[in-house]
Amino acid sequence: MTDTDVLIVGAGPVGLTLAIDLGQRGVKCTLIEQKEAPQFLPKMERCNARTMEIFRRMGLSQKIRAAGLDADVPMDVFIVLAMDKPPLLQLPYPSVAESLEQIEKSPDASLPLEAYQLISQYTLEPLLKSVAETLPSVTVRYGCEFISCEQDDEGVTAKTVDLSGNIEQIRAKYLVGCDGGTSPVRKQLGIKLRGEGNLLHLRQALYYSEDLYDRIPIAGGPGKGRHYHVADGQATFLIMQDSTKHWTLHAVVERDEDMAQQFEKAVGVPVNYEMLYVGQWKQNLLLADRYGAGRIFLAGDSAHLVIPTGGLGMNTGVGDAVDLSWKLAATLQGWGGPNLLRSYEIERRQIGDRNVGASRYASQGRRKWRSQYRPDITDDTPEGQHTRDSLTRVADVEQRKTNEMIGAELGYRYVGSPVIWDEPGGPEHLFREYNPTTWPGARLPHIWINEGDAVQDRIGRGYTLLRLGGSSAETSALQQNFKSLGAPFEILDITAGKARDIYGYDLILVRPDMHVVWRGNRLPDDIAGLAALATGH
Repeated sequence: MTDTDVLIVGAGPVGLTLAIDLGQRGVKCTLIEQKEAPQFLPKMERCNARTMEIFRRMGLSQKIRAAGLDADVPMDVFIVLAMDKPPLLQLPYPSVAESLEQIEKSPDASLPLEAYQLISQYTLEPLLKSVAETLPSVTVRYGCEFISCEQDDEGVTAKTVDLSGNIEQIRAKYLVGCDGGTSPVRKQLGIKLRGEGNLLHLRQALYYSEDLYDRIPIAGGPGKGRHYHVADGQATFLIMQDSTKHWTLHAVVERDEDMAQQFEKAVGVPVNYEMLYVGQWKQNLLLADRYGAGRIFLAGDSAHLVIPTGGLGMNTGVGDAVDLSWKLAATLQGWGGPNLLRSYEIERRQIGDRNVGASRYASQGRRKWRSQYRPDITDDTPEGQHTRDSLTRVADVEQRKTNEMIGAELGYRYVGSPVIWDEPGGPEHLFREYNPTTWPGARLPHIWINEGDAVQDRIGRGYTLLRLGGSSAETSALQQNFKSLGAPFEILDITAGKARDIYGYDLILVRPDMHVVWRGNRLPDDIAGLAALATGH
């Protein structure tokens, strides 16, 4: 029998992120994955700004950028009849390089510290695997399938089988199911997914084309960009992947072999290509009733399934992983109180619910403009022109819902958490707008203290009390209370007046995942109560 502190089932980006963050905190964990190795399959394609901030704190953002799409590749989104015809609509979006430049010059807190990064899952997974395997406290085992588990007051015993059929037991203090939408761990717990399932069945194919990207624009067609939505009756959608040589196509067609013809039809002119993979997928908007039971937790697609529209699937899962990671570490290290792990479901399930809603909102927008399609859309007639004009007009409003999700990415806030100070009220939750706030439960907004010196980069792996604008507030009692609980704590003085003006308070208590616990201009009367609340006691 193998012994470990945390057993993670599933080595997708969420399971790997959890393993790395736990490993960097010195927690002994074992990551098992039934596949023999990461697969070259088209899944997620984008780490959003918040995810890149998280990876920056783990020391991985530059590695991910180096592996992903080149920073200067345009990110525009097009609605087209085909790639060799003038676009019906072009929605311009900044490249990574342009986004980073905007961030560098930003005088306020309106932008994230990191820009998004286009990177395909088949590139990200091996990169994260290689990092996890360097951490002394992390064991990574591919070709090891989870069969079942039982838990008691002290831990969880899982039964696994390897590729040779050898059955083994792994004993862990905690188990986390990062094992996808069909999660055996979730099924073992009898937890149901609820919501809207099987909304649309599509095929997805992955192609390799040496020359397609270099030939854009083709014969007066759209320019270089990221997404090409074909205005047809089959929901055809062409996506450039992170190498510019690989492309994915989604479409509603009868047979796998139809995807070759669909690609040729979308491109419109002969190009050299190879179809590497075809598979089917279903659109779902589903949320788990619970995010675990006892010592077993769910994270990522095992807990929530969204339509990729809006790019909130894997990114929500990474948020789950970093919320759970420090709470598991704190509990195992002895300073985390019982409310810390209890707060995981309270905090992350509301975000899962909200992001299912954001995905629904985005996908309804796409369905709305696609409903304007008529078979005469390519006709050189007044009727054909009317169809094109109607579809374009609606798409100019509705397609933006898919590509503009900055509020959902950065503006989420934990409400009703037992480890966040209760401040009545709070700003509205918005999908498409980000209004920076230090309201308890929110992510601490990014600001520059000096050129190239970000507040977020100064915050360590424990709790941090920001003392702003030259405040001389007496904080030693709070420091002493955290110390008596054994919790990591530091005070960070930021004298720059700009930071105090933007954040709005003299004192802000931030926890290890960069979310605000409490804020004020002087410490509350019950200082011991604040430390106890923050640490889950």
